[in-house]
Amino acid sequence: MRKFLKTMLISTALSAVIGSSAYANLAPLNSDTEQDRVNWTELDAKFGAFPAIQDGVKIGGVSKTLTNEYWRSLGDGYKSFAAKYNVFVAYQAAANEGDQLGQLSIAETMITEGYSALLFSPQTDVNLQPAAEVAQSKNIPVVNVNDAVMPTATHYVGNVQKDNGVRVAQWFIDNRPEGGKVAVVEGPPGVFAAKQRTEGFTETINKSGKFNVVASVPANWSREQAYNVATTILQRNPDLIGFYVNNDGMALGVVEAVKALNLQKQVAVFGTDGISDAYKSILAGELTGTVDSFPVLTGEVAMEVVLRLTAGQQISRVVTTPQALITQDNAKTYFNANPEELRKVLAK
Repeated sequence: MRKFLKTMLISTALSAVIGSSAYANLAPLNSDTEQDRVNWTELDAKFGAFPAIQDGVKIGGVSKTLTNEYWRSLGDGYKSFAAKYNVFVAYQAAANEGDQLGQLSIAETMITEGYSALLFSPQTDVNLQPAAEVAQSKNIPVVNVNDAVMPTATHYVGNVQKDNGVRVAQWFIDNRPEGGKVAVVEGPPGVFAAKQRTEGFTETINKSGKFNVVASVPANWSREQAYNVATTILQRNPDLIGFYVNNDGMALGVVEAVKALNLQKQVAVFGTDGISDAYKSILAGELTGTVDSFPVLTGEVAMEVVLRLTAGQQISRVVTTPQALITQDNAKTYFNANPEELRKVLAK
């Protein structure tokens, strides 16, 4: 019953948002293809120097969950940038990545508490849209930050999700030239980032003509579910040569399944996000690789964007942030890198 009510409430709220005058002239956002975009390194060049920030500005961050290191790191990025300008930041999240109504309640409460601007990382593409509409009506800037994308978002900060999967597919094409069977472990159905990452991988690897994607199954960001999904796929396809997984938590579950069947030498496993446990697994020779989307830096860029907005600057609808394919060859370069040095490397 609770799941049914959740679906009905969010569906009704979404219909109201899309039909409202505030969003009437706003095309649905696809953050990967939006033309009104700028790279994170171009903010000063495109929009001028970072402005003076008034006293009393406070920013609210609403995240998916704090049980996942990626989202904790994103919050660290918010706070580190805000601290330079004495800006107060509150960073809150739902109890888990499936508590859509809990996350919406947090967002609504922040609006009533009078925050100057808000940073939303929705659990799905629609569950925070009702709050975004209310904020819009009150002239409170809202920035949608990695990785679900609200279709009516006025501003988005994050990486190009489709390119994530493209990078992993290209690794297989370059490093497994003989081809073979591969599989995808997806995030939740209907989430923009999961869809784009999966499409980037499958479209690219299929073009080579040497690979067969034998399964593409959701595991809903769950390490346990990913373990079970991977075990089933491997049992049905004992000659499988690799997995592409939509986040690192699930990828580590897939690694456990591969190890349980003693297939480490045969099966390559790639994750997404660049959490520290993924780096440790790569350096230990277990996880083959990940696509690091640098959550701390993403958080810093998102905070810069939202503070520019509060100061009245007009910013492009999408600000893209960096990512990199990480394997044993370059893991030490990026793992625990000094933040300033990392910025220099990624800005090249």
